[in-house]
Amino acid sequence: MNPPSTGQKRLVIVGATGMVGGYALRYALDHPAVGRVTAIGRRKIGLAHPKLNEVLHRDFADCSALAETLSGQDAAIFCLGTYTGSVSDAELRKVTVDYTVEFARVLHGSSPDGAFSFLSGSGADQTGRSRMAFARYKGEAENALLAAGFPHVYIFRPAYIYPVEPRKEPNLNYRLLRLIYPAFRVLFPNQVIAADDLARAMVNIAVRKTGEPGGLILENRDIRATVEEPTLPSLLPR
Repeated sequence: MNPPSTGQKRLVIVGATGMVGGYALRYALDHPAVGRVTAIGRRKIGLAHPKLNEVLHRDFADCSALAETLSGQDAAIFCLGTYTGSVSDAELRKVTVDYTVEFARVLHGSSPDGAFSFLSGSGADQTGRSRMAFARYKGEAENALLAAGFPHVYIFRPAYIYPVEPRKEPNLNYRLLRLIYPAFRVLFPNQVIAADDLARAMVNIAVRKTGEPGGLILENRDIRATVEEPTLPSLLPR
């Protein structure tokens, strides 16, 4: 693969076989400011592109083998995750917290100046007091990333993510939300975000390294604003 042109960014995407990660990958490959995209996952994407470097990695509990791959990266888009109820509580925490923390450890060691875009979720609780396991674990992962030493950490907390393209929904709740989405979008616009819009925001903000150094938390309303407006709304680093 040819190296990126001068000034173009090197981007890592984790979870590119998922819904949001898949859109992030496609958008990044078309982005003029991105010269190389390294997609890291447990299974093949099934996509060929001159900018794409695909790396298979089976065990995210240990990312030490990725140290060389992650060297010299400008930003990472981390979309790896699983649905609540589809796995045990122990597995949910492992995927949500342990995999995120381990990947961040190796990325920071290899690319300490890189930015980190993290797909969290609405209701994420950094205090650890929530009764919802998803909220506690996402909050725990957020805290770890904010303390990891990255110069820029972007935490995205979407509410309902609309799939855009037809898919097999993971459970009954998602099937119902898809059915009522047209009305839900009108009545509660700040409680929904299209998957492709979310992915675009995650890539754009990380590539531009928007905002002051530190952590930036974007709730669903903020994510929508970054898509609708060409510049990031005024948000205080956290």
